[in-house]
Amino acid sequence: MRRLRTSLLGAAVGLAVLAATAQPSTASSVTAAQAFQTGADQGIVAGYPGVMGLIVDGATNTYVKAGSNVRGSATPLDTNAKFRIASNTKTFTSAVVLQLEAEGKLSLNDTVAHWLPNAVNSNGYDGNTITIRELLNQRSGLPDYMAPYNIAYYGAFNVDQSYTPQELINSALAQRPATLPRVFEYANTNYMLAGMIITAVTGHTPSVEITNRIITPLNLTNTSYPETSPDIYGNFMRGWRWPPPLWGGYQPPLADSTRSNTQLFGPAGAIISTLQDQVTFERALLQGQVLAPTQLAEMKTSIKIENYDNEYGLGMTRVKATCNGATQWFWSHGGDEIGYHSRWFATEDGSKQIFYAANENHGLGLTESAGQQALQAGALNAMCELLKP
Repeated sequence: MRRLRTSLLGAAVGLAVLAATAQPSTASSVTAAQAFQTGADQGIVAGYPGVMGLIVDGATNTYVKAGSNVRGSATPLDTNAKFRIASNTKTFTSAVVLQLEAEGKLSLNDTVAHWLPNAVNSNGYDGNTITIRELLNQRSGLPDYMAPYNIAYYGAFNVDQSYTPQELINSALAQRPATLPRVFEYANTNYMLAGMIITAVTGHTPSVEITNRIITPLNLTNTSYPETSPDIYGNFMRGWRWPPPLWGGYQPPLADSTRSNTQLFGPAGAIISTLQDQVTFERALLQGQVLAPTQLAEMKTSIKIENYDNEYGLGMTRVKATCNGATQWFWSHGGDEIGYHSRWFATEDGSKQIFYAANENHGLGLTESAGQQALQAGALNAMCELLKP
């Protein structure tokens, strides 16, 4: 997948944000769980060792799974297991920034330079011309910082390597000179800067603020934001990656990539969670339990993503789908990190949701794109079934 290597790989933690919109069927008699089961089974055929999902319809929760925790074995998936949610972390980070705005501690119209005077100031980039809002809706014009780190990251060579946020920002600024006009460009750089601003405003790391403001109040007991540890503790879904094919086309077996470098992503993708905790958070967010009405409206103010039907708000994607012959819009976000792929969809009020996760991601191949498309189609089909009277 050479195009991924040059364009989307740098934003690997959020690759699913721009996945093509599926078009669910207009007539079926299957349940939402059956619809997603079809997608999950197709995901296994495409190469995922295991897939699991949680479908929420009001007070009813239905779990779906396919495959196993270890490819080629009968090791079962546990739908209560933890996994890396990758760029779904961005929704948490955005919510904290918006809470700080509600408290009068910052404004979305503040510039990056107002809070971080020297963080963005090279190669034509100027923090005085970039606002916090532009960080959160991915329209800052800043490139992603991952290019120099991709080989080591996807080779799992650097799980204990230490990085400072500013070191990663400097990597982004060195990618290319600043260009105009600015358009939507998904970059982990934006949320790394948002995390640095959280620290500048509060004196605490994003991990502390997200924990104190969201994880603890919502009783997300299986959710954590590790600042440095490459490990997942307790009951967890193992993460896997396909190593690159060797000379002669030989494909090495899957490699365990459960341990990975946390510091590379921080407020852009470090959180570990479960299906249940994630649907709890997304529902609370959409139902106004996390943000004041003004800030929730700001989060939902979305701008069209060029060349896609979807739109991006402040840490959430607005996804267009066709359900039963009619256009529907769902809130969503995705996360891709070595070993893990996940995504969620929810109705406007959060009463109907799905969150799913697969336990393989390697950032370098068509197989995972086919698998991602199968899972997304299954999830959107499931959402459409939930909307039927």
